[in-house]
Amino acid sequence: MREIHSLAELTSLVGQEVAVSDWVEISQQRINTFAEATGDMQWIHIDVERAQRESPFGAPIAHGFLTLSLLPMLMQNAIHISYLKMGVNYGLNKVRFPAPVPVGSKLRGRMKLLSVEEISGGAQMAWEISIEREGGDKPVCVAESIARIY
Repeated sequence: MREIHSLAELTSLVGQEVAVSDWVEISQQRINTFAEATGDMQWIHIDVERAQRESPFGAPIAHGFLTLSLLPMLMQNAIHISYLKMGVNYGLNKVRFPAPVPVGSKLRGRMKLLSVEEISGGAQMAWEISIEREGGDKPVCVAESIARIY
């Protein structure tokens, strides 16, 4: 866990990889729960037998948006900004899903701080977050995430 104690310390980290999260496993239950919550019931995610039979991946894969939805959890697992009262998601500038996430995969996030800008009452940060799969040769998600802290 990376501890950050001041805006000056945060600003000094621009351009650097700041933290790496712990691994999280992507189970079929997590995929099914996400499918139910979002209504995205495409067979490549939830029909195990058909995915094993017909999918080029040989197994169900996680939704890209499920992978993207892990960003807050991965960030909270890896970085603690001690002086903030609250943080909010401000949006995304760019998201890509370069590789699939087969069921049973373990994922973790690498966080690189791209910028910090002071705003009224706080700061706005841009992060490049690369989610990698254990044993994979390329990231499963790369996102530029914008967050505000107060």
